[in-house]
Amino acid sequence: MKRNKSKEIHTIWNKKHTFVYMKAPIIGIERHRIATDGQGVTTLAAFHGCPLRCKYCLNPQCLPNDTVCRTITPQELYEEMSVDNLYFLATGGGVTFGGGEPLLYSEFIHDFCRIVPQEWNICIETSLNVEHNYMEKLLPHIAHWYIDIKDMDGHIYHNYTGKSNEQVIENLKLLAAHTPQEHITIRLPLILNYNNEKQREASINTLKNMGFKNFDLFDYILHEH
Repeated sequence: MKRNKSKEIHTIWNKKHTFVYMKAPIIGIERHRIATDGQGVTTLAAFHGCPLRCKYCLNPQCLPNDTVCRTITPQELYEEMSVDNLYFLATGGGVTFGGGEPLLYSEFIHDFCRIVPQEWNICIETSLNVEHNYMEKLLPHIAHWYIDIKDMDGHIYHNYTGKSNEQVIENLKLLAAHTPQEHITIRLPLILNYNNEKQREASINTLKNMGFKNFDLFDYILHEH
């Protein structure tokens, strides 16, 4: 999968190792989230870029190629977030990566996980619609996976996102084989004009047969402008 952002490489030295870090585009950082997408106090870092084109996209600012983004290295992000270290340690919190699609920047997240305190819980919000190698790199590091499935029916999924869900299904199998179920939450929305309760229940049954147990069910609420 090709990224639409050019790579910016930074080299950082310390006494023992030399790290080469790639910068990544960030659309926002949100601090002091309480028990949201992770336990305790969390900070959300949202990346620019997504392979999907969801009809009711919640973060459309992550999509345009001409969006002016702040770019940052893992070390710079850690230094910025370390101000909340005491909150993370006291509450069992940490950092949640979202977007956009954070797995497009798995190399960045992998490097970030190497330098932060081990006590920080690193969570991720993802569609899983990326090549499996993006996900495999992070399997040892992620404390909790929040998977935005949309719908397991391929036709419904394609109509809503503009993409196939074949890669999602393969990645779900990989995740189920390597990650305890208590560390996975599957999000299944009821999407106006795209699926219904019966179809969502069919998705739940399919996912249960794959071994998944924890589901977050909700409705997309559209606001008229």
